[in-house]
Amino acid sequence: MTSLLNTAEEQVEQLAHFMQRIEAEDKIEADDWMPEEYRQTLIKLISMHGMSEIMGALPEKEWVPKAPTLNRKLGIMAKVQDEMGHGQLLLRVTEDLLLPYGKNRGDLMQDLFNGDLKFHNVFHMETKTWADAGVIGWLVDGAAIITQTNMLKASYGPYARALQRICAEEVFHAQHGESIIMALAEGTDEQRAMVQESLNRWWEALLMFFGPASKETTGSSKQDLTIKYKIRTKTNEEFRQLFFDKYIPRILSLGLTIPDPTLNYDAESNLWSYKQPDWNEFKKIIKNQGPRSQERLNLRRHSYEYNSWVRDALSATVR
Repeated sequence: MTSLLNTAEEQVEQLAHFMQRIEAEDKIEADDWMPEEYRQTLIKLISMHGMSEIMGALPEKEWVPKAPTLNRKLGIMAKVQDEMGHGQLLLRVTEDLLLPYGKNRGDLMQDLFNGDLKFHNVFHMETKTWADAGVIGWLVDGAAIITQTNMLKASYGPYARALQRICAEEVFHAQHGESIIMALAEGTDEQRAMVQESLNRWWEALLMFFGPASKETTGSSKQDLTIKYKIRTKTNEEFRQLFFDKYIPRILSLGLTIPDPTLNYDAESNLWSYKQPDWNEFKKIIKNQGPRSQERLNLRRHSYEYNSWVRDALSATVR
């Protein structure tokens, strides 16, 4: 009995010490003791982020052969390469967290294929026009920068350090997308119409990118846990409001129209009111029922299986 009590007391003391470190803004490292809830929160967040980088390369990859000029081809190819690198970096960070369970990135890939590991809703969408490539770079990556820069001081050291590189490169990606959009917006009537049509299609997905405002919408408390453990400091809705503050003036300055007649800024509260996206549709999309979900998963699955010989060769070399 005494042994069990001591063990329970030690666990309470460990948790109290851990939370003291969190409050003191110490960095938690991979080999430090951490509560299971913290570890699982990190695994879910970082693996989803990593897979979103890998799956997020696919919509733009579709436009590499169709980009209008050689410089545009080189730019989007470099961006696709960067996104894949981000994904590999983040999956490596996740692997360290998986060590107690005897799992690795191969297991994460299988989780993706089985539907157990999600990726961002925006990367399930179609890229119908060249303007879509610009919207992804300018607004999707812009939204990602807002959330990721907030986690540069995340309590988990390996993730915070990985984000230093990722955020620096994402700035260039956003500039790349903005360059595409500005060129089209300053072009012919047809090109300007292409940008507006793309914005109309992507607007709801952009709002969904940040996730529901509260756990009541989906029953999820993930955002509460990430704030509790100081992985991030803002809620989904605060991120969405920051996105509005930064990008609505820029969108309007290009002569574009926001596809939401209810959108309004309240100077007294410093908040934007807007039409809520269809959160039921959001749930369907992240369950791999989006417009291009299965096609992109099949492409990634084929690539993973086709290149299995590379992994086999590397593992043989290590042994």
